[in-house]
Amino acid sequence: MDLQSIKNRFSIIGNSPALNYALSVAVQVANTDLSVLITGESGVGKEAFSHIIHSLSSRKHNPFIAVNCGAIPEGTIDSELFGHEKGSFTGALEARKGYFETVNGGTIFLDEIGEMPVGTQARLLRMLETGEYIRVGSSKVQKTDVRVIAATNKELLEYAENGKFRQDLYYRLSTVPIRVPALRDRKEDIMLLFRKFSVDFAERYKAAHVQLDEDAKKVLTNYSWPGNVRELKNIAEQVSVLSQDKNITGDQLKRFIPDHTGMSNLPVLASQAGSQSEFSNERDLLYKLFFDMKKDVTELKKMFVEILQNPPGANAAGFAHESGLQDYPLIKEFKNGTPAVALSQPASQPVLINKHDEIQEHEEVEESLNIMDKEKELIIKALKKHKGKRKDASTDLGISERTLYRKLKEYDIEE
Repeated sequence: MDLQSIKNRFSIIGNSPALNYALSVAVQVANTDLSVLITGESGVGKEAFSHIIHSLSSRKHNPFIAVNCGAIPEGTIDSELFGHEKGSFTGALEARKGYFETVNGGTIFLDEIGEMPVGTQARLLRMLETGEYIRVGSSKVQKTDVRVIAATNKELLEYAENGKFRQDLYYRLSTVPIRVPALRDRKEDIMLLFRKFSVDFAERYKAAHVQLDEDAKKVLTNYSWPGNVRELKNIAEQVSVLSQDKNITGDQLKRFIPDHTGMSNLPVLASQAGSQSEFSNERDLLYKLFFDMKKDVTELKKMFVEILQNPPGANAAGFAHESGLQDYPLIKEFKNGTPAVALSQPASQPVLINKHDEIQEHEEVEESLNIMDKEKELIIKALKKHKGKRKDASTDLGISERTLYRKLKEYDIEE
């Protein structure tokens, strides 16, 4: 079967070389029993590749199941995958088959494999190597014949170096790796995808087809598409439904595209191949906290330098009181209407600056901030804010509930 037939069958749109290569690898490996690791950013369509591999394999008439490892709580994922015996834990009122037992002879797609707990990874590795597994609460070894296709938007080798993912499991899963390209790396396909989506939505909502002028096409192709094909489909739907004028200009299209210019430019690691790797949620949180604090400190220092350059005299103390800064450690004393401000530096004596001193330049002073302490403090505040509700606190912090649970144990935080 040629690539175009496969694209038509599975609704794959695009002709970029990177996409065609990924599809050709999927076709070649489909009729084997090799494990496959599909990598790529969120929204690129990794699950579609798992369906292609299963449908073209000798297991196509047997069960196929997709499991999101990140959506299953850590305490129940072993039971979900491998099953459990009656009474093996609280609430286990009867024996239950796991996915590897119910899909025997078929294919299981493990999405977000990087979110799988390390203990479960050990069970999965044994199953991959021997075809054997043990139900939770049992001592009986059972056999299964399941093909495993895994997918992730994380850099698993980096996870392995940090102890979050087993290196031996990584190499066992990635017998055949397939990298699905990001949408920004296949710009020639953006207009094809948008046209297909807009036509589909026009037919669904019984509306006129959307037409883009040249400026709008440039806006569409020059956007970075962090949400990839999923984001493009959402925007095509918004334009089809909300646009009164179906001839869209560049300025009109910009109203539907998110403005990321105001977002914090957090550091981004690059792999040796030059592709970007995503930070984990908790690292994003830490960097944002660090740079926000640094920005606040810098603004405070600039404000006090302005006070020194244009001294308010006797009104300085009143200014500090009204601003709520009378107890701030930067303000040391007010004598006879002359403020003396100390800019504290770690492990050094305070430097006093008097209003009579000539200030040529304000130099930013690096603050020594313990990120772990600040992270712990932020978690405690979030828990207090949401009255100990982990789910709400984790959402507020921008991390998963599982990550929050691990941090509570790591910092020994009592709820």
